[in-house]
Amino acid sequence: MRLFEALLSISCFMRLSSLALTTKTVRKHMAAAILGVISLGILAAQLIVEGYRWQMGIVYALSLICICYWAAGFLSGANRPVKSRRRWFKYVTYAAAVLLLSVSVCLSALLPVVRFPEPGGKYQVGTKTFRFVDENREEIFTDNPDDHRELMVRVWYPADKPAGERPEPLLPRNKHDFDAYIGSYAKQIGIPSWILGYWKYIDTHSYPNAKAVREAAPYPLVILSHGMGTGMVLHASQAENLASHGYVVAAIDHTYSTLATVFPDGRVTDYRTVLDEDHFLEQGRNVGKIWSGDVRFVLDKLAAVNSGAGASGLEEMMDMERIGVMGHSFGGSTAFEASYTDDRIKAGIDMDGTVFELEGREAPNKPFLFMRAEGYFENMERLKNDKSIDKTSLEHLEKEFSISKKAVEHGGNFVEIDGAGHYNFTDLQLFSPLLPWTGMTGALKGGRGAEIVDRYVLEFFDEHLKGNAGTLLKGPNEAYPEVRFYGNASK
Repeated sequence: MRLFEALLSISCFMRLSSLALTTKTVRKHMAAAILGVISLGILAAQLIVEGYRWQMGIVYALSLICICYWAAGFLSGANRPVKSRRRWFKYVTYAAAVLLLSVSVCLSALLPVVRFPEPGGKYQVGTKTFRFVDENREEIFTDNPDDHRELMVRVWYPADKPAGERPEPLLPRNKHDFDAYIGSYAKQIGIPSWILGYWKYIDTHSYPNAKAVREAAPYPLVILSHGMGTGMVLHASQAENLASHGYVVAAIDHTYSTLATVFPDGRVTDYRTVLDEDHFLEQGRNVGKIWSGDVRFVLDKLAAVNSGAGASGLEEMMDMERIGVMGHSFGGSTAFEASYTDDRIKAGIDMDGTVFELEGREAPNKPFLFMRAEGYFENMERLKNDKSIDKTSLEHLEKEFSISKKAVEHGGNFVEIDGAGHYNFTDLQLFSPLLPWTGMTGALKGGRGAEIVDRYVLEFFDEHLKGNAGTLLKGPNEAYPEVRFYGNASK
């Protein structure tokens, strides 16, 4: 809960208790008057400073009832004792009110306004958004033959903190764009969009269009690719942490494979990618080619930005000789393919993603980190012995596992994180403590999961893009007992 939400809930409970435990209907005592004024002040501050959200609706209603009850009695001067036959009704009403108050408080705590972890580096973080159109690629996800591949890319970078500026919200402030985002996510989850309306209060730690810090420029560049059906908004804190440590991070929204992508002219694209169970591998390879093409294209465009195209303020900020790529789920597969086929990329990370393109990929040709959710190794063994798995899928799994093992032999790493589920590699793990019950995340708490991912991602890129080797990737570390290494515990 936010500060004024917590204070308002506490004051509401105290006011209810004062009404229930006294033998007077209304008291003109100074203490009661002070408590009423304080409650009114906290309510006003919460609504003005933090803003309304539906989870607090019952707290608002009870606070207003208590304040009105106090005000009416105080102004009338009533100070009559409560008749004994009415006391039972007062206590039942009090119990019901406290129960309702508890429901509202629980909703507020279980569906909180997300607070992203503070970036751990020495730099403040700026962010800019770019629209890139690839005139050499047709858009296959639409029926319009004149459509070309169009991408939105958000870039985070070391920056000066602007005086008096607020951090950028996670989602657009513009109501049309914000409603498009939450409408798409709500539709996917199967809930009314107003339930996600409180997401408008989620702030990042980045400042839009902030002046770049050039003291150590050019900085290594990291391309970030989201998972299928999500979007770059679920990786904001990861990007911020890297940028605060002296990286430029560019996250791609892979158009028509996100729940929503908003363009500067107000257009909103939805999810249109088809991956059915019967043709999953074949379709995955085809979509993977599009995504890896997106990475190559964005690298080309960022090289132009780095050379001064567009006067973005990011000229000579990116070291195009030190490029890494990372991704989650399908984006992790994209990271592997892009790093394998693009010589500009020097290192890559796959966060819990299946590798689709295996033909000719006998061994990674550069440092690569595979990060897997809990149970990966056990699931691999189970699937190998599952007679219902078709031969093609089994061969694919075995080859993928073989490539992952060979990554270790070529200077990479393969780790499994105990307690992690698939979405513990995204910022989604921070959105609600209820997520483990859905199976989207594991038992690992969101804050801890974010810390582990951030630390290992940073250390990997520090070693392979900056030449600053740490200790975390050498093997098991007592600070992070959840992280288990495969094949390189003694590295």
